[in-house]
Amino acid sequence: MATRLTQRTVDAAEPRDARYVIFDNAIAGFGLRISPSGEKSWIFEYRADGGGRRQPKRRVTIGRVGDLTPIEARKVADTFRSQVSRGIDPQAEKVAKRQAPTFAELARMFLAEHVEAKRKATTAAWYTDLFERVLIPRLGALKAASVTRADVAKVHLSLKSTPFQANRALAGISSLYSFADRRGLVVADFNPAKRIEKYREEGRERFLSADELSRLGAAIRQAETDGIPWEINSNGNLKHVAKKKQATPIDPFAAAALRLLIFTGARLREILHLKWQYVDMERGLLLLPDSKTGKKAIVLNAPALEVLAGLPQLGEYVVAGASVATQREKPRADLKRPWDGVRRLAGLPDVRIHDLRHNFAAFGAGGGMGLPIIGKLLGHSQPATTARYAHLDNDPLRRASDAIAAGIAAAMGEASSSVGVANIEDARRARSRDQ
Repeated sequence: MATRLTQRTVDAAEPRDARYVIFDNAIAGFGLRISPSGEKSWIFEYRADGGGRRQPKRRVTIGRVGDLTPIEARKVADTFRSQVSRGIDPQAEKVAKRQAPTFAELARMFLAEHVEAKRKATTAAWYTDLFERVLIPRLGALKAASVTRADVAKVHLSLKSTPFQANRALAGISSLYSFADRRGLVVADFNPAKRIEKYREEGRERFLSADELSRLGAAIRQAETDGIPWEINSNGNLKHVAKKKQATPIDPFAAAALRLLIFTGARLREILHLKWQYVDMERGLLLLPDSKTGKKAIVLNAPALEVLAGLPQLGEYVVAGASVATQREKPRADLKRPWDGVRRLAGLPDVRIHDLRHNFAAFGAGGGMGLPIIGKLLGHSQPATTARYAHLDNDPLRRASDAIAAGIAAAMGEASSSVGVANIEDARRARSRDQ
């Protein structure tokens, strides 16, 4: 039967022993379905592929009565009718949306088929951590195609206390949807990370003073000989431990790795993954076949050569693993424990391992080595990367400033203990002769 579907029709429809449908007399296929339980819902019935009696009937549920008014349901049905007339199958569209990947599914596809297949192992590990630890817990249950800019902005805001991580999360999402676009998994040019303003990142530069370097050197020497004293908890857990065992030495490979980082300015993984076959002692070079910036040569200075000469070759890796079982087979994973102990011993709790690389560059810049030379030593692929140390390359500026200030001080009759004192004294003697 067919009638005009209004709220009055809905209220008057009573449940029967079997489910039945009341169709609308204005929009063909639009109907009200009543179940024996009394549940009522809106439906749309149609024939796919432009209609025709040879095509089987299909039925798509629009929504439940109560969730949609008759007017709202009628608008949806009219949209479906328009789609059918253009050869679009509403039910197939609905099924496709239901089967569309979630953010979590798309993310893991991206990691497996793009990141792990086409990026360096360290980059892949970084991406995996970002998605598994930060993004999937927040967005994973959402359909990838339905994630909005507001959803991404909310995630970005939740990470505001760590601006670097917040911005990397934004970049990770953007890269994910670029991948999905290329695979045709989302609508073309759909990227919910677009036009979200990044947080300002303050560059962290921590350089060591001469006193701090002295303490660091002393700490490494003590750590590899007498050992690092244990921190005793207030509960007194160590009261029965013999005095001579209340310090733990670091292994010689950890000490060597720290010295190589300090003397060469190399990145942590470049030292931990260094193989003996890459070491050219005769020419004083580390010939790395791969690094963050590709193939790279690191110059070995005299202190670095001395460190390498004193190391035994236990396996293919220069810095042997922390345990006997792994030291011949795989590179050392990290230096976290020995470094934490050494910096605590040296009283440098805020110094990171990567700061040793910055410190190497700072010494070079402060010594007037020139930014191009420093960039070559560090293996920077872009001059802009080395430019962060430009303010330390001040030797020519300091000489100019000293000369200018010396002239001004001489004119003022001021004494100075800095460079340029001789010029001031000459000026004073000249004035005395004139008087």
